[in-house]
Amino acid sequence: MRGRGRWWTAVAGATAAVLLGAGCGAGTGSGGGASASAPSFGRETAHAEIVAAVEKAGLPKSDLPGIGGPTPTGSTPRPTPSTERERLEERALACTAAWQYAGPPVDGSRGDLEKAVTALVGEDWVQGERQVEKLDEHGGTMLQITLRKRGWVMYARHTGVQQSLTMEMISLHATETACMNRFTEQERKALFGDAEQG
Repeated sequence: MRGRGRWWTAVAGATAAVLLGAGCGAGTGSGGGASASAPSFGRETAHAEIVAAVEKAGLPKSDLPGIGGPTPTGSTPRPTPSTERERLEERALACTAAWQYAGPPVDGSRGDLEKAVTALVGEDWVQGERQVEKLDEHGGTMLQITLRKRGWVMYARHTGVQQSLTMEMISLHATETACMNRFTEQERKALFGDAEQG
């Protein structure tokens, strides 16, 4: 159980950091602002590019709700935030475009994530750092690839466990740097909680 706990802590921390922390720090640099004559690149466009890359790569269907897309016609409105944390989460979601899968392992999914990254590079996302981290002694690893485009930072992640817990997490999370930089240090601490320490 201890290995499983460490794995979930790593995944929870990574997910929170990606969703709420990408681009929060200074010096994210390349991505830059759009010129006055360039068409707008915002949340819905970023989300559409992520979804198109996922479909082109053949990644598994996700039953998890999407983040950053247009609200479907006739959908139930989100409840009005009633606490300060809920208001902060709502603000953070407004800075985010994402897709994610969590479920049973799917053969070839890490290679399919690489195909999605290639498709995003074809849409002028600039590929940056690439990291592979060992999560446990049972073969669990996390691959992370960073991409940047016009003031947005995206983390493409694949987390897989071989023996201790047979599941995969795949995500493409993009955040707008300027939007996330509007959060104060105190607000970030309220959003991250203990996950920031992980």
